[in-house]
Amino acid sequence: MDLDKLANLLNATLYQPHRSEAEEQLQRIHKIAGFGPALLQIAVSSDIEMSTRQASAIYLKNLMFQSWATREDEPNKFTVHEQDRSILKDTILDVIIQVPELLRAQLFVCLVTMLKHDYPGRWPNVLEKFDAYLKSDNSSYWMAGIIGFSALVKAFEYQKVEKSPVHGAVKVILPSIYNVMLLIIGNSTAESVELQKIVIKTYYKIVQFTLTPDLMDRNTFTKWMELLSVIVCNPVPEEVSRFEHSDIDQLPWWKIKKWALHVMYRIFERYGSPGSVAQEYQQFSIFYVKTFSAGFIEIILRILDQYRNNVYIPPRVVQMCMHYLNQCVTIGHTWKMIKPHIAAIIQDVIFPLMCHSECDQELWETDPQEYIAQKFDVFEDLVSPVMAGQTMLHSACKKRKDILPKTVQFIIGVITSNDATSSQKDGALYMLGSIADIIFRKDMYKDQVGSMLYQHVFPVFQSPHGHLRARATWFIQHICEIQINNDKVWEDLTTLSYNALLNDKDLPVKVQAGLAIQALLLAEHKVEKILLPKIKDITLELLKVVQETENDDITCVVQKIIGIYFDTLAPIMVDICQNLAKTFIQVLHSNGANDRREIAGMSILSCLETILSVNDEQEQTMAALEPIVTDVIIHVFNKPEVGIEYYEEVLNLVCDLTNQRVSPNMWKLLQVIYSVFQHNGIDYFVDMMPCLHNYVTVGMKTLIENQNYMLIIFNMCKTVLSSQCTEDAECHAAKLLEVLILQCKGRIDNCIPSIVEIVLQRLVREIKSSELRAMCLQVIVAAIYYNPTLLFETLDKLQMSMSTNESISAHFIRQWLQDTDCFFGIHDRKLCVMGLLTLMALPPNRPIAVNEHANQFVPSMLMLFDGLKRAYISQEKRLENVVSDEEEFDTENELGTDEDEIDQSLVFASDRIPFIITVVYSI
Repeated sequence: MDLDKLANLLNATLYQPHRSEAEEQLQRIHKIAGFGPALLQIAVSSDIEMSTRQASAIYLKNLMFQSWATREDEPNKFTVHEQDRSILKDTILDVIIQVPELLRAQLFVCLVTMLKHDYPGRWPNVLEKFDAYLKSDNSSYWMAGIIGFSALVKAFEYQKVEKSPVHGAVKVILPSIYNVMLLIIGNSTAESVELQKIVIKTYYKIVQFTLTPDLMDRNTFTKWMELLSVIVCNPVPEEVSRFEHSDIDQLPWWKIKKWALHVMYRIFERYGSPGSVAQEYQQFSIFYVKTFSAGFIEIILRILDQYRNNVYIPPRVVQMCMHYLNQCVTIGHTWKMIKPHIAAIIQDVIFPLMCHSECDQELWETDPQEYIAQKFDVFEDLVSPVMAGQTMLHSACKKRKDILPKTVQFIIGVITSNDATSSQKDGALYMLGSIADIIFRKDMYKDQVGSMLYQHVFPVFQSPHGHLRARATWFIQHICEIQINNDKVWEDLTTLSYNALLNDKDLPVKVQAGLAIQALLLAEHKVEKILLPKIKDITLELLKVVQETENDDITCVVQKIIGIYFDTLAPIMVDICQNLAKTFIQVLHSNGANDRREIAGMSILSCLETILSVNDEQEQTMAALEPIVTDVIIHVFNKPEVGIEYYEEVLNLVCDLTNQRVSPNMWKLLQVIYSVFQHNGIDYFVDMMPCLHNYVTVGMKTLIENQNYMLIIFNMCKTVLSSQCTEDAECHAAKLLEVLILQCKGRIDNCIPSIVEIVLQRLVREIKSSELRAMCLQVIVAAIYYNPTLLFETLDKLQMSMSTNESISAHFIRQWLQDTDCFFGIHDRKLCVMGLLTLMALPPNRPIAVNEHANQFVPSMLMLFDGLKRAYISQEKRLENVVSDEEEFDTENELGTDEDEIDQSLVFASDRIPFIITVVYSI
């Protein structure tokens, strides 16, 4: 393959206007033998532009992801040629150690993909290759062995031990890895430390879920723990301190310490804590605590001592230290070791962590929206040393006596001190709120809630410092969890909260105040009455906050308020909806972080759904809300690159808008939904189902009158039943066809043959679940109930077109009767009974297939009636909140049908059962 031409094509993909053309050409040639090795060769060529080399590495990564694995169920799918596989396997490790880090990350993923699908069966000698690299006298090969082994562990990281080939490889390779580590651990160059970090990170992946007997071998385990101790204690080069703090966090000298501490904590928490580990690790946990606790605790205390003396320690390192010490609190042996230091840890480490920092204040002043986003980021909390410190503080105060009184004394001392800064008072209030659930359940404190609030918290609402006012409103959220038997306290808590929301000038204070209002509403029913006079102003102010911050927590507050005060808010409900719609469209088109944007958007859509549900029976209000919500739905469907995240939510909105009536605008929206379905939206068919059901049932008259709408419903079901969809989706498609037949009885004769044909075509293909087979049979049963003559005429025509000797009618009836016990739930059984009754009621010139199986009708019907009896008993138990085995299989759900007519027919049938039995046995 011509490397120059390939490199030019890759380069062209980086720039407009030739990108599309270049991508098409690459798509045409990617199946040619030699394509993969050529990409690898371009990636390693130093005389080619870095951007082109990077494009080559990324294209190779995607090629391997899509075409490396061979699948028996897709024999015609393209896979990388065998000769290319051999070349890539032989060369990729050598290439990885030659290329820069930017390319190494992409090629590492390629290696992981290769190992995941080929090791050990199709690549048995790779382990020997890794081991040879590690045992080589040439140190440049060590990187290849370490990276190769790291890729192998990554490939099977989440596979169960009994199925994973990794643990056999670990037994072979880990001793060699350890020997290399002994040789390089004294080398403090960035390259060497980076390699050491890869080893420690790989070791973490090995032990994160299981510690095998080989790894628990005391001699082997001790060696690795000693290695971790050396790594954590190794000094950081002096020049590192000259970097910015944000840059220091990313340097290998600190990242390796973070991973070493991560390993130490994981082993301690999962395998080394006596009394809280699995039985298989009990003996090991005792060995661990007695052998390593003292040394590790000493190391961690040394790091924290540096922190308390204003030496910069990266946040993740502090977080890992706090996690480890928090685990120590719960174990008697380790608690004795840290108890003498706990006061210093709380006052000199945890307290400063929880104080309002200079960085916090700078962000507060320059970008309050970003400040709010960071403080409410749940993902940030997972890696935050502040949350780790808060957790340790809570554990120590809850589980160890004498710690709580001393901590409270320290906190109150800070709050009442004239010398304490606003930042320190913020930290003290933060600490107090974090342990409020412990403090005020103790006999010595529980009667002091009111006095504590009036003396130490309520005055803070008048502070000139915004962050202190925000902390006071945050405190209210946590004090709500405490039982307070004083109406005046609840009134003052509520008044302070809504005043902070309505009158405070700082946006973060308003956010905390909104959350305080929600907490108060959840905690005490009397708060509803206190808020009532101000609820309109509160709601409108919250909507402004939502628009400014796009904060999903505040959207939830609005949703809660709408659910409680929907009658009071009725006059401004349209305004509320317009405001939320505007904010959602703003979120949809924003360039913020994807996760944050998605969560904010979903919370707004959930709030819109609440508005629709509480106004469901208000026809005029719904008519006013409909165009606003419809506009939101169309915006989502018209922007699929980001809107696809919200398909499930907006389809719920469509369902809400069609629950009572289907307006002309909603029929137009059906066409939009069909367009989405046709353009890669088939995966959302199950989510579309509830609104499609409404179109069929609520909008039945228009559906019958307009052939285009009927075709949309039919074509969607046909596409699902004739493509490679999940059987769950196919069950829903069959159910919708059944609903269509039963709802439109006697009015869609021209549709019945097509419906029957696609269902029969699905029945003759492989079906894995009895549910799908029963659901397809049910569609035919519904067609019997609709018009038996039309059904059998359709089956006869299909038989003629298929040129088969076996009667389709006879085959269907036989299959149906054999599967009678596969029909569960009340509706399904009732429909089967009505189908059988319809066949029994046919005149003497009934189809031959009916006569052939007539003697099985009554036994099947008795089985169905027995099942109905059990189903009704099960339903009654469910109403009494008793779980029944039958409930698991009950398919009667929101996709119900014309049940009244079936019920009336069953009443008539039950009165005539003796006569029917006589008739059947006379056939």
